[in-house]
Amino acid sequence: MARQGSLELLNDPVAKALLGSANPARLAYTWVDGSPRVVPIWFHWTGDQLVLGSPPKAPKLRALAADPRAAVTIDGNEWPHKVLLVRGRASLEMLDDVSPEYERAAARYFGPEQGAAWVGTLRGSPWLVSPSRPAGSGYWTLRPGSRAP
Repeated sequence: MARQGSLELLNDPVAKALLGSANPARLAYTWVDGSPRVVPIWFHWTGDQLVLGSPPKAPKLRALAADPRAAVTIDGNEWPHKVLLVRGRASLEMLDDVSPEYERAAARYFGPEQGAAWVGTLRGSPWLVSPSRPAGSGYWTLRPGSRAP
């Protein structure tokens, strides 16, 4: 088994299931005043990048531009709870339209029809994506008496 922190963990069946799930991720980053922030966010896993999308005026983008260090956690709702943590550096990329990865995420979260309808309301607007190559990962299953790494 791969060690905590190893990117090999992203190939584990538990990690793959969480990366393909419709559970929202939680993005942790440092706000411009140095305080910690965590926000729920949709994501799309490409196989080597975690891609997050956002309108260009979202406050988190200013903070990520100043300090790109970030962590994302994705967890399941069934007992025993499974948790995936991915750490890395966000890179910000401005697009003229919604990214294909955001479209795929919308279909996964809403279903194909409602996802397409949602993305249709965003078409033609500038969109910012934050692709991040993981620098480290870990996961654990919470059971009575277990501790997070």
